[in-house]
Amino acid sequence: MKGMILPSLTAVALIAATGAYAAQATGSIKSMDSKAHTLTLDNGTVYQLPSKQDMSKMKAGEKVKITYQSKGGKHMATSVAAQ
Repeated sequence: MKGMILPSLTAVALIAATGAYAAQATGSIKSMDSKAHTLTLDNGTVYQLPSKQDMSKMKAGEKVKITYQSKGGKHMATSVAAQ
């Protein structure tokens, strides 16, 4: 039993240290703000896009899949792909 405690605690510490988990969302683009670099889906959720994301190819009504992490109460997109 003692031999299992240290590996278990190590695993829990590693998981807790990563902190952020990637999540995914799909929906239609409701609006975009190129100055703020944000995108709002039809459900009202706002995503902060990466600075390297080319927003010129996106348009309202387009269905997208967003991979994101929640940081500081914001949804920070790591990728956006058309569906």
